[in-house]
Amino acid sequence: GWVAALAAAVLPQWRQSSYAGDAIITAVGLHEGLWMSCAAQSTGQVQCRLHDSLLSLDVHIQTSRALMVISLLLGFFGIIVSVVGMKCTKVGEEDPITKSRIAVAGGVLFVLSGLCTLAAVSLYATQVTHEFFRESTVPINARYEFGSALFIGWGAASLTMLGGSLLCCSCPAKEQRGQHYYRQSQPSTAREYV
Repeated sequence: GWVAALAAAVLPQWRQSSYAGDAIITAVGLHEGLWMSCAAQSTGQVQCRLHDSLLSLDVHIQTSRALMVISLLLGFFGIIVSVVGMKCTKVGEEDPITKSRIAVAGGVLFVLSGLCTLAAVSLYATQVTHEFFRESTVPINARYEFGSALFIGWGAASLTMLGGSLLCCSCPAKEQRGQHYYRQSQPSTAREYV
Protein backbone atom coordinates (compact mmCIF):
# COMPACT_ATOMS: atom_id res chain seq x y z
CA GLY A 1 0.00 0.00 0.00
CA TRP A 2 2.78 2.43 0.84
CA VAL A 3 4.63 1.73 -2.42
CA ALA A 4 1.40 2.26 -4.37
CA ALA A 5 0.83 5.57 -2.53
CA LEU A 6 4.37 6.63 -3.46
CA ALA A 7 3.71 5.70 -7.10
CA ALA A 8 0.42 7.62 -7.10
CA ALA A 9 2.08 10.69 -5.61
CA VAL A 10 4.79 10.92 -8.27
CA LEU A 11 2.76 9.94 -11.34
CA PRO A 12 1.62 12.84 -13.54
CA GLN A 13 -1.67 11.15 -14.48
CA TRP A 14 -3.96 12.54 -11.78
CA ARG A 15 -6.19 13.93 -14.50
CA GLN A 16 -6.08 13.43 -18.25
CA SER A 17 -7.69 14.77 -21.38
CA SER A 18 -11.24 13.63 -21.95
CA TYR A 19 -11.98 11.74 -25.14
CA ALA A 20 -15.75 12.16 -24.78
CA GLY A 21 -17.83 14.14 -27.20
CA ASP A 22 -18.28 14.33 -30.96
CA ALA A 23 -14.86 15.42 -32.19
CA ILE A 24 -12.16 13.26 -30.64
CA ILE A 25 -8.75 14.90 -30.56
CA THR A 26 -6.06 12.22 -30.51
CA ALA A 27 -3.00 14.18 -31.66
CA VAL A 28 -2.06 15.34 -28.16
CA GLY A 29 -3.06 13.86 -24.81
CA LEU A 30 -2.68 16.11 -21.77
CA HIS A 31 -1.94 14.77 -18.29
CA GLU A 32 -1.64 16.70 -15.06
CA GLY A 33 -0.40 15.60 -11.68
CA LEU A 34 0.57 17.08 -8.36
CA TRP A 35 4.08 17.98 -9.43
CA MET A 36 4.04 18.37 -13.23
CA SER A 37 1.92 18.52 -16.36
CA CYS A 38 2.71 16.46 -19.47
CA ALA A 39 1.72 16.44 -23.12
CA ALA A 40 1.89 13.13 -24.98
CA GLN A 41 2.06 13.35 -28.77
CA SER A 42 0.56 10.68 -31.01
CA THR A 43 4.12 9.91 -32.18
CA GLY A 44 5.01 8.71 -28.67
CA GLN A 45 6.96 11.76 -27.60
CA VAL A 46 6.15 12.99 -24.09
CA GLN A 47 7.05 16.44 -22.80
CA CYS A 48 6.67 17.27 -19.13
CA ARG A 49 6.98 20.55 -17.28
CA LEU A 50 7.14 21.02 -13.52
CA HIS A 51 4.62 23.37 -11.97
CA ASP A 52 6.33 26.74 -11.85
CA SER A 53 5.22 28.20 -8.55
CA LEU A 54 3.77 26.64 -5.44
CA LEU A 55 1.71 29.71 -4.61
CA SER A 56 0.14 29.97 -8.06
CA LEU A 57 -1.34 26.45 -7.86
CA ASP A 58 -4.99 25.81 -7.13
CA VAL A 59 -5.92 25.13 -3.51
CA HIS A 60 -6.96 21.53 -4.17
CA ILE A 61 -3.54 20.74 -5.69
CA GLN A 62 -1.71 22.29 -2.73
CA THR A 63 -3.91 20.41 -0.28
CA SER A 64 -3.51 17.12 -2.12
CA ARG A 65 0.26 17.59 -2.22
CA ALA A 66 0.40 18.22 1.52
CA LEU A 67 -1.84 15.24 2.32
CA MET A 68 0.21 12.91 0.11
CA VAL A 69 3.50 14.02 1.70
CA ILE A 70 2.01 13.54 5.19
CA SER A 71 0.68 10.15 4.10
CA LEU A 72 4.07 9.01 2.83
CA LEU A 73 5.81 10.18 6.01
CA LEU A 74 3.26 8.44 8.25
CA GLY A 75 3.57 5.28 6.17
CA PHE A 76 7.38 5.36 6.34
CA PHE A 77 7.34 5.69 10.13
CA GLY A 78 4.61 3.03 10.25
CA ILE A 79 6.91 0.62 8.42
CA ILE A 80 9.75 1.25 10.88
CA VAL A 81 7.54 0.96 13.98
CA SER A 82 5.81 -2.16 12.66
CA VAL A 83 9.10 -3.91 11.94
CA VAL A 84 10.22 -3.21 15.51
CA GLY A 85 6.90 -4.57 16.83
CA MET A 86 6.99 -7.82 14.85
CA LYS A 87 7.46 -11.04 16.80
CA CYS A 88 10.28 -12.18 14.53
CA THR A 89 12.57 -9.23 15.39
CA LYS A 90 14.95 -9.26 18.35
CA VAL A 91 14.31 -5.68 19.49
CA GLY A 92 12.45 -5.71 22.81
CA GLU A 93 11.72 -9.43 22.78
CA GLU A 94 11.93 -9.66 26.57
CA ASP A 95 8.50 -8.03 26.88
CA PRO A 96 5.92 -9.40 24.42
CA ILE A 97 3.19 -7.03 25.60
CA THR A 98 5.30 -4.00 24.76
CA LYS A 99 6.09 -5.51 21.36
CA SER A 100 2.37 -5.95 20.71
CA ARG A 101 1.72 -2.34 21.64
CA ILE A 102 4.49 -1.21 19.28
CA ALA A 103 2.88 -3.24 16.48
CA VAL A 104 -0.48 -1.61 17.24
CA ALA A 105 1.19 1.83 17.08
CA GLY A 106 2.54 0.91 13.63
CA GLY A 107 -0.95 -0.16 12.60
CA VAL A 108 -2.40 3.16 13.74
CA LEU A 109 0.24 5.00 11.68
CA PHE A 110 -0.72 2.92 8.64
CA VAL A 111 -4.43 3.65 9.11
CA LEU A 112 -3.70 7.38 9.39
CA SER A 113 -1.51 7.16 6.27
CA GLY A 114 -4.32 5.46 4.36
CA LEU A 115 -6.82 8.08 5.48
CA CYS A 116 -4.53 10.89 4.28
CA THR A 117 -4.11 9.18 0.90
CA LEU A 118 -7.86 8.64 0.62
CA ALA A 119 -8.55 12.29 1.48
CA ALA A 120 -6.00 13.60 -1.05
CA VAL A 121 -7.21 11.42 -3.91
CA SER A 122 -10.89 12.01 -3.19
CA LEU A 123 -10.44 15.78 -2.92
CA TYR A 124 -8.67 15.89 -6.28
CA ALA A 125 -11.30 13.63 -7.88
CA THR A 126 -14.09 15.87 -6.56
CA GLN A 127 -12.47 18.89 -8.18
CA VAL A 128 -12.03 17.06 -11.51
CA THR A 129 -15.68 15.99 -11.44
CA HIS A 130 -16.83 19.51 -10.59
CA GLU A 131 -14.85 21.02 -13.47
CA PHE A 132 -16.04 18.36 -15.92
CA PHE A 133 -19.75 18.86 -15.27
CA ARG A 134 -19.61 22.64 -14.77
CA GLU A 135 -21.49 24.67 -17.34
CA SER A 136 -18.88 26.40 -19.48
CA THR A 137 -18.02 27.25 -23.05
CA VAL A 138 -15.18 24.72 -23.08
CA PRO A 139 -16.10 21.75 -25.32
CA ILE A 140 -16.42 18.43 -23.54
CA ASN A 141 -13.45 16.90 -25.36
CA ALA A 142 -11.19 19.69 -24.04
CA ARG A 143 -12.05 18.94 -20.40
CA TYR A 144 -10.26 16.61 -18.00
CA GLU A 145 -11.34 13.32 -16.44
CA PHE A 146 -9.88 10.88 -13.90
CA GLY A 147 -6.33 9.71 -14.51
CA SER A 148 -4.82 6.37 -13.59
CA ALA A 149 -3.00 7.78 -10.54
CA LEU A 150 -6.33 8.40 -8.82
CA PHE A 151 -7.26 4.73 -9.08
CA ILE A 152 -3.81 3.70 -7.85
CA GLY A 153 -4.28 6.10 -4.93
CA TRP A 154 -7.65 4.61 -3.99
CA GLY A 155 -6.15 1.12 -4.11
CA ALA A 156 -3.18 2.25 -2.04
CA ALA A 157 -5.45 3.80 0.59
CA SER A 158 -7.48 0.58 0.81
CA LEU A 159 -4.41 -1.63 1.16
CA THR A 160 -2.75 0.63 3.70
CA MET A 161 -5.85 0.87 5.88
CA LEU A 162 -6.40 -2.90 5.64
CA GLY A 163 -2.80 -3.61 6.66
CA GLY A 164 -3.00 -1.12 9.51
CA SER A 165 -6.24 -2.67 10.74
CA LEU A 166 -4.66 -6.12 10.74
CA LEU A 167 -1.71 -4.79 12.74
CA CYS A 168 -4.13 -3.20 15.21
CA CYS A 169 -5.62 -6.65 15.81
CA SER A 170 -2.32 -7.81 17.35
CA CYS A 171 -3.22 -6.07 20.60
CA PRO A 172 -2.96 -8.54 23.51
CA ALA A 173 -6.16 -9.69 25.20
CA LYS A 174 -7.07 -8.32 28.63
CA GLU A 175 -6.29 -11.61 30.39
CA GLN A 176 -2.75 -11.53 29.03
CA ARG A 177 -2.14 -7.94 30.12
CA GLY A 178 -2.57 -8.61 33.81
CA GLN A 179 -0.64 -11.11 35.86
CA HIS A 180 1.95 -13.49 34.58
CA TYR A 181 1.82 -16.96 36.01
CA TYR A 182 5.02 -18.92 36.18
CA ARG A 183 5.18 -22.64 36.70
CA GLN A 184 7.03 -23.46 39.88
CA SER A 185 9.37 -26.38 39.88
CA GLN A 186 8.33 -29.42 41.90
CA PRO A 187 10.50 -30.46 44.80
CA SER A 188 12.71 -33.35 43.89
CA THR A 189 11.95 -36.69 45.44
CA ALA A 190 14.13 -39.66 46.00
CA ARG A 191 12.35 -41.71 43.38
CA GLU A 192 12.37 -40.55 39.83
CA TYR A 193 10.14 -42.11 37.25
CA VAL A 194 11.56 -43.08 33.91
